[in-house]
Amino acid sequence: MKYLHTMVRIKNIEESLNFYCTLLGLKEVRRRESEKGRYTLVFLAAENSSEKSGLLELTYNWDPEKYTGGRNFGHLAYTVENIYDTCKKLMENDVIINRPPRDGHMAFVKSPDGISIELLQEGDPLEIVEPWKSMENSGSW
Repeated sequence: MKYLHTMVRIKNIEESLNFYCTLLGLKEVRRRESEKGRYTLVFLAAENSSEKSGLLELTYNWDPEKYTGGRNFGHLAYTVENIYDTCKKLMENDVIINRPPRDGHMAFVKSPDGISIELLQEGDPLEIVEPWKSMENSGSW
């Protein structure tokens, strides 16, 4: 397992970049905008971080939303060697798979404290197979 990033939702890109980059000294390493998803992702790295791990992901949703109850904190993200094996092990230990890896690439679970954890398949997605292919979402993530 390798730690990838922590995601937080933001209300204003410029204000957030001023705080995280100008004031704290992080640097922007990449940005992704999704017209379809209506969001912008900005990935920041500390001086000693790589451009692929240990990042802070700022998520700006284009449509206004009030973030309450910790909703501005998104999730922790980790790559795993085999997403199906990892999810199976979690399920065998009574962890609910909130967003199953239907695509062979991504799943979400929650920690005992309700923190969302994103699991990403290391490398290319795995072949899409059952029971994951038709497993429904459960709860929120």
